[in-house]
Amino acid sequence: QVQLVESGGGLVQAGDSLTLSCAASLPTFSRYTMGWFRQAPGKEREFVAALRFSGGVTYSEDSVKGRFTISRDNAKNTVYLQMNSLKPEDTALYYCAAAYLGSRPYSRYDYHYWGQGTQVTVSS
Repeated sequence: QVQLVESGGGLVQAGDSLTLSCAASLPTFSRYTMGWFRQAPGKEREFVAALRFSGGVTYSEDSVKGRFTISRDNAKNTVYLQMNSLKPEDTALYYCAAAYLGSRPYSRYDYHYWGQGTQVTVSS
């Protein structure tokens, strides 16, 4: 059974940092494009960042580039999201997702598996 389990969320102050982790029980983890999405109350789920199975990285240009860094450890079947200089508008439920041989990392419809999410709350 495929599972994606996020961890590392919490309540922080503006300017702080957090690192989210996503442990994936995928038998061929290296063939998956791994992405992070987030959803704030009353808003649609939006793309944050992704690491392609081929190694390329894609970030949401408008909101997180320069502050967030995505990485993966294929030996541990884990993907990370390092978040620096957090802002109140980063407050959301953060989801990890996996797309087998995914070629459109920004499209949530291309992802086959999703985690349950981890809450990030940034106070001003």
